[in-house]
Amino acid sequence: MIERYTRPELAKIWSEENKYKIWLQVEIAALEGMQEIGKVPKEAVQKIKEKARIDLKRIEELDREVHHDVIAFLTSLSESIGPEGRYLHMGMTSSDLIDTSLAILLEQAGSVILKDIEGLILALKMKALEHKNTICIGRTHGVHAEPTTFGLKLLGFYDELHRAKERFNTAVSEIKTAMFSGAVGTYSNIDPRVEQIAAGKLGLTPTPVSTQVISRDRHAHYLCELAIMATIVEKIATEIRHLQRTEVLEVEEPFYSKQKGSSAMPHKRNPWRCENLCGLARLVRSYSLSSMENIPLWHERDISHSSVERIILPDSTTLVDFMLVRMNEIISGLNVYPENMRENLFKFGGVAFSQTILIKLVEAGLEREAAYKIVQENAHEAWNRKNGNFKQNIISNKEVLKYLKKEEIEDCFVPEKLVKNIDLIFNRVLGKVKEPVCSVR
Repeated sequence: MIERYTRPELAKIWSEENKYKIWLQVEIAALEGMQEIGKVPKEAVQKIKEKARIDLKRIEELDREVHHDVIAFLTSLSESIGPEGRYLHMGMTSSDLIDTSLAILLEQAGSVILKDIEGLILALKMKALEHKNTICIGRTHGVHAEPTTFGLKLLGFYDELHRAKERFNTAVSEIKTAMFSGAVGTYSNIDPRVEQIAAGKLGLTPTPVSTQVISRDRHAHYLCELAIMATIVEKIATEIRHLQRTEVLEVEEPFYSKQKGSSAMPHKRNPWRCENLCGLARLVRSYSLSSMENIPLWHERDISHSSVERIILPDSTTLVDFMLVRMNEIISGLNVYPENMRENLFKFGGVAFSQTILIKLVEAGLEREAAYKIVQENAHEAWNRKNGNFKQNIISNKEVLKYLKKEEIEDCFVPEKLVKNIDLIFNRVLGKVKEPVCSVR
């Protein structure tokens, strides 16, 4: 992944240095397993642990010669160890080393991502509570529907990400799988006890069955959960982008003092961070598709998945780490404009209160079809005319006044009445919560 979208912690995890460090840990865990069952002398294991050195330049040099990174790694290690190096990799295949090491790398990356998502979940919770009663217009099909609260919008995102976190936590648990089963997974030249011992030392669980690789459904699950996570971030970003449009301007992503929005137009304050996240989500989703295509391999193994994973595993985890942190910054610094929310809420004289009028008329005895026709005609008349006013149209309508008093009509245009169950929803999601003062007066 390019540096622009790479945070230091993930860059360190996916570095060549860290990869080979973990490869060495895996090889030593296998040696310790062999030592415990009497296959390798204790003194040899001790010397290997003392002498083994990772020389990145030498590994690269050997790889150019032998065209096999595992052999290059093992040869380089043997050069630093001496005669005891002959015990390295006994009975193992390259995939035993690579797949077991990959499990550790994915667990490391997953741990960072789980911390990231917890941070974003907390930011959404705090902002949702802050704007629990900040009333705004709800939109369906991009068109005004009925009042909601901005806090409730954020609570929905909180709830989705909470589920995503739980699912990803399961995916990380499933990926923590080790394999020391030899060429086609039959333990032909390695004792199954070695796998059990080595896996335990590495904090992993032996896979119940393997071929020459750990089944790629585990990796696909991991990447699919990352894709869902990225898509939820995109959903939040898309909402902010729509609400930041000039003619809406209900919220705005942070705009810093020295920031510039356009090389040509000094007035511009663009939602570029959110747009950036929407674009990156497309990449993460595409990687999840590649991970599923890695599941069907030829017979016990081919390496068609290998080249793909060298890209999609570091890139997916690196991008999702970046996306979660960036969205946390956006939510934490989000500019919210309740005055604009109120102005939009009462556009065209409050057409968003049409259902309330409809129900009142039906309750007063008017047939539903007749009531619907009256309300629709008056709403559309307001909508299609500059400075149209639905409320005034209703108050002036002789047919409506046969069923409703002016005070009853006025009472239909009180937004707080339509969000009376917000506490119930918040309590369902968060439990007992403090009640901030309503932002709409």
